Amino acid sequence: MQHVRFGRTGLRVSRLCLGTMTFGHQCDEETSFAIMDTAAEAGIDFFDTADMYPLGGPPESFGRTEEIVGKWLKGRRDDYLVATKCFFPTGRRAWESGSSRHNIMRSIDLSLKRLGTDHVDLYQVHSWDTGTRIDETLLALEDVVKSGKARYVGCSNFLAYQLARSLGRAEALRVTGFECVQPRYNMLFRENEREMFPLCAEDGIAVIPYNPLAGGFLTGKHRPEAPIDGGRFTLGAGTAERYRDRYWHDRMFATVDALRPIAAEAGVSLATLAVQWVLANPVVTAPIVGASRPEQLADVIAATRASIDPDVKARVDELTHEYRFGDAAR
Repeated sequence: MQHVRFGRTGLRVSRLCLGTMTFGHQCDEETSFAIMDTAAEAGIDFFDTADMYPLGGPPESFGRTEEIVGKWLKGRRDDYLVATKCFFPTGRRAWESGSSRHNIMRSIDLSLKRLGTDHVDLYQVHSWDTGTRIDETLLALEDVVKSGKARYVGCSNFLAYQLARSLGRAEALRVTGFECVQPRYNMLFRENEREMFPLCAEDGIAVIPYNPLAGGFLTGKHRPEAPIDGGRFTLGAGTAERYRDRYWHDRMFATVDALRPIAAEAGVSLATLAVQWVLANPVVTAPIVGASRPEQLADVIAATRASIDPDVKARVDELTHEYRFGDAAR
């Protein structure tokens, strides 16, 4: 597995990052361990999780994913880079969410306890907090880094102006700034190419995009009549509704059907093509790939063994150009 530089830092990470939000709900502990074993055998040594995972589970399951990851890491923590996140509600109390100093300090300690480690390599705020000044967030994250509880900090789901604002304030405050951003990015959602990616390229910010397979939609296995049970499009807690709103549209099904012959001519699966296409963007550091079964990782790992042919990429770019403009394709 190739390793690449993590933005402007000196850290090097595997070309793929393992996403874990299926662990503890879609996957039991045994299956989760098997997925991590498969990833590790392929050379993936960068794992991403969050304090509110597993996705789609009941509130009482929050934190279960970190516990599973921590249990697997026991005795081999030094061999892996671990990232986690805070922001979304993890309890009933009003202060158990957001990017306030209180929640950041509370959340990092709880995450470390569940993960069974004294530090994470990357600590991220999961979304922009409209109710907290970015200065408060940055100063709290600076203390997290200075205390040794995190090596680097990053953000997820930010808009370009929010990241630009954060980078500017970090420079003014002379504190540790965000070294990475975790945006949604795939063939069916290319809006971040317009503003976010040029900003990251200019400032040397690492990009670790999630949803490279559009929640499984780009495997080509779903049909309009009914989603496959057990995936993102049938999960509870509002997850199915969110994913259907993102991808369950006639135009997107038509796009997937148009991508099938391109993948076939290239001699790869649709899933492999989708990940190869994401990896071909020079701004992308390490796409976050997840699975609910170990064998699902085969296609995404295959994407790292050969680059997408330039002519194939050009055909995909042209076919999916409309998705650079958010909801325009719906």
